Amino acid sequence: MNLQFLMPTRVVSGPDCVRKNAPVFSALGKRALIVTGARSAKENGSLADLEAAFSSVGVEWRLYDRVMSNPTIACAYEGAALAKSYGADFVAAIGGGSPMDAGKAIALLACQDISEENLFSGNYGKQVLPMAFIPTTAGTGSEVTQYSILTSDKAKTKLSIAAPLLFPTVSFLDARYTRSLSRVTTINTAVDAFSHLFEGMLSVRANPLTDLMAREGMLRILACGDRLLADSLTAEDRESLLYASTLGGMVIAQTGTTAVHAMGYSLTYFRHIDHGRANGLLLPAFFRFVEQKDPELAASVLSSLGWDCSGRADKFLVPLLGQRESIPDKELRQYASIAVKAGNIKNCRVILTEEEIYQMYRSSLK
Repeated sequence: MNLQFLMPTRVVSGPDCVRKNAPVFSALGKRALIVTGARSAKENGSLADLEAAFSSVGVEWRLYDRVMSNPTIACAYEGAALAKSYGADFVAAIGGGSPMDAGKAIALLACQDISEENLFSGNYGKQVLPMAFIPTTAGTGSEVTQYSILTSDKAKTKLSIAAPLLFPTVSFLDARYTRSLSRVTTINTAVDAFSHLFEGMLSVRANPLTDLMAREGMLRILACGDRLLADSLTAEDRESLLYASTLGGMVIAQTGTTAVHAMGYSLTYFRHIDHGRANGLLLPAFFRFVEQKDPELAASVLSSLGWDCSGRADKFLVPLLGQRESIPDKELRQYASIAVKAGNIKNCRVILTEEEIYQMYRSSLK
């Protein structure tokens, strides 16, 4: 069996794990740049816990709280400039995928002089600031991946910085920070995690270990499905969803994402549809396509979930996502022309043509 699995990130989990493990931070340096969005880290208690942990071990910090949803390239450069001027020894990012993705780019750009033209080239030196991440949503998995996803207005889509040096040094999982999330955000992030796990099994880089992790994560999310819909998640459910999200990150760190993410980026960039929701809208049509093109592969994924047909994906996702968006055919053609050029398309064990991508958009959106 040929298998490679790289996961250098230390993961610490449990209630109050940030405060309880404060010495971990002092091992990273004496000055930190904390990277967050504008509000959520302050509202859910995660920022206060991190500041208390820093104070207890003598770590000083500066706050950069200007990260927007789907962070831009400019945001990364702005944060890096602050990290350099402050003399930060490490980056601590708190939030969902946006602050963590921005945090990785900031940690890279604070150490290396990389032009915007070369930012996504894959050609980087070895210098990067250490990173400590605290996810406050259960969806992105960015706390255990080597990807930084930034919005490019020039390319009119999201682009990925991908390099092993972007794996966070340590990540802290405390599901208490997810309790204040709205029902919609909780659903969208859970669907994003499900998409990571699902797509991982359909990647050309999938292996028996990633398949095991993907199955475990998807089953945990499916077990919470009814309570997700009813907005009645227990504390144990939220722990399970956060665990599944981290498993999803570990999976795609090895396998990458596939066609669903390639297609979903245009829905987010042009229509501002939440990333997880965009993936969820596309997943059922994608899996029906896989079932038609490679029945054996589809059957393998279905059996791992205890499903008998691809229609079960609709039964799980449609009630959670509600009414679908309506997008004109002309726009869908444009999205298909963008998606077919994405590297994720070639990462899928079933390759899509531009026309097939368009048809998937059509069947997924009114």
